[in-house]
Amino acid sequence: MQERYEELIKIINEADYNYHTLDKPTITDQEYDKYLRELYRIEEEHPELKKEDSPTNRTGGAILDEFKKVTHKIPMMSLSNVFNEDEIITFDSRIKKEGIMPTYVCELKIDGLSVSLRYEKGKLVTAATRGDGITGEDITNNVKTIKTVPLTINKEIDIEVRGEIYMSKKVFNQLNEVRRAEGKELFQNPRNAAAGSVRQLDSKVAAKRNLECFIYHLPNPLDYGITSHYEALQFMKDLGFRTNPNNRLVSNINEVLQFIDEKTSERDNLPYEIDGIVIKTNSILEQQALGFTAKYPKWATAYKFPATEVLTKLTDIIFTVGRTGQITPNAVLEPVIVQGSTVRRATLHNEDYVKEKDLKIGDIVSIRKAGDVIPEVVGPIKERRTGQEKDFEMIKFCPICHSPLMKKDGQVDYFCFNVNCERRNIEGIIHFVSRKAMNIDGLGEKIVEDFYNMHFINNIVDIYHLNKHREDLIELEGYGDKSVDNLLKAIEDSKNNSLERLIFGLGIPHVGEKTAKILATRYKTLDNLINASFDDLSQVNDIGEIIAKSVIHFFALDYNIKMINNLKELGLNMDYLGENIEEDENFLNKTFVITGTLTSMSRDEAKNKIELLGGKTSSSVSKKTSVVIVGDNPGSKYDKAKELNIEIWNEDKFKEMLNNK
Repeated sequence: MQERYEELIKIINEADYNYHTLDKPTITDQEYDKYLRELYRIEEEHPELKKEDSPTNRTGGAILDEFKKVTHKIPMMSLSNVFNEDEIITFDSRIKKEGIMPTYVCELKIDGLSVSLRYEKGKLVTAATRGDGITGEDITNNVKTIKTVPLTINKEIDIEVRGEIYMSKKVFNQLNEVRRAEGKELFQNPRNAAAGSVRQLDSKVAAKRNLECFIYHLPNPLDYGITSHYEALQFMKDLGFRTNPNNRLVSNINEVLQFIDEKTSERDNLPYEIDGIVIKTNSILEQQALGFTAKYPKWATAYKFPATEVLTKLTDIIFTVGRTGQITPNAVLEPVIVQGSTVRRATLHNEDYVKEKDLKIGDIVSIRKAGDVIPEVVGPIKERRTGQEKDFEMIKFCPICHSPLMKKDGQVDYFCFNVNCERRNIEGIIHFVSRKAMNIDGLGEKIVEDFYNMHFINNIVDIYHLNKHREDLIELEGYGDKSVDNLLKAIEDSKNNSLERLIFGLGIPHVGEKTAKILATRYKTLDNLINASFDDLSQVNDIGEIIAKSVIHFFALDYNIKMINNLKELGLNMDYLGENIEEDENFLNKTFVITGTLTSMSRDEAKNKIELLGGKTSSSVSKKTSVVIVGDNPGSKYDKAKELNIEIWNEDKFKEMLNNK
């Protein structure tokens, strides 16, 4: 732990120097946030390790020798960060625990460079960077070139205000066009361009950069008789400062979340870059009561927009065994937040995938959410390699039962062919009881593993004999009469599921949820499916030769038929109970993609309706997509549909088509 603690301090200090002093960041904001959060966690769990010069005790970086130093009379503190709705609600809960029922001011978090402006008798005398929070750099000459910073305000008073210097998207693009034509290195983003411009020793260079500034903070509002932050914003605006018109006073945390949703959708249309939303308690007296940590005010936080692609370290590659015996390499990652959730693992699919990506253990890799849901390793950042990385090697034996691994004809995946492999059995049971299969509430992955190790469940059939172990289950830690009876009832209720759930739960290779539904609606009973010929199966819409062969092979195995007969004797339903497909020309053989939130039905309900009318559903937009159905807050799929000129239905149009049928 000591070694990791020292490593984190070194990483963060180097990042601070490169970012704040040299204006040349070497890691992304997401990586920085991840390392800082890990450092905080270690210091909380091991306070004896904390050093006086820990990055958690300071804000910013070193001061350039070329600029005069300025001491801030009131420290310029940075804000804590939150990354998802749960953390925003936790922030609100912490304030309420202090007996405060706050109203909040929501502000756009401009992606620029913090500045402090000090006026004497209404005239600008000093402009300074944040620096380390106590001492900043005197950038007065350069700031005076910014037209949105008033040299004289509307009252002859002494005052200090704070804000953000930034470069608009338009100016940034124009600047890079000029630099490209001159063969100069391009700026990475508007924030770096703004910071580099402000630190020019020649103010004429800064003047040409057309920088802008928003003012957002009055450090000592009570000195001016001001008792709320929102009032302070209006006060500064009346003095002649430029404040952001998108600020909003809200009554509760739900309105904060609404503001975030609204501004997230508007983000791309703004003329400047924002990287989040700042949330501040409005009352100044409440701010004083809440106080500060060593680094942050407790009365404010910054929600950071979820990154669509972030960097982290690939620390290991491990192998798992699926229910069909398929061996899958999986990336073990340094935890990183991607689109609001923490990612620690990601599938690497197979040996060929890893080799094509040229992944090595120890690489810094790019991660994104495929389809906004599944973590995906995009590839390594090869320029970040140190030479200490290890090459990937595919294993030769099953990691559980140690049987030799082999490939099936024409496939890239390796398989464990030992049907008695414990991991295969456990994964098969977990799949059978899962939500989209037999949906047995109370039999989660951990419980299945425990019951397997206790020999209560050795196979699927044993699930329906658990009632014989009722007294033993009640004695287990964490169980009791009620929880056991609820579990046994869920198992009994699952006997009444429609056929498609059973087909999916059996774990026939290549038969997913949608294919199981197609087979169930086509054959009506499991016996009909068992007796179906290869020619008959391969003629079914969306059932090709590979699936047909897999179904035939599955039911040709004696132990599978024996298992099904046992399930029949236990009273499991073997018939299709759902609605039959009723073909409609508006849906038949068309592929639909749903994006955004539907208000009248769940996404699963919508997919079911589409499939019952002969349509197909997909999670991604491509040239093969027929229609994109758009709900509230649609994502990038909507933009892709417009780009590809694909037909778009809003929810009302979708319901109209359903009602017409």
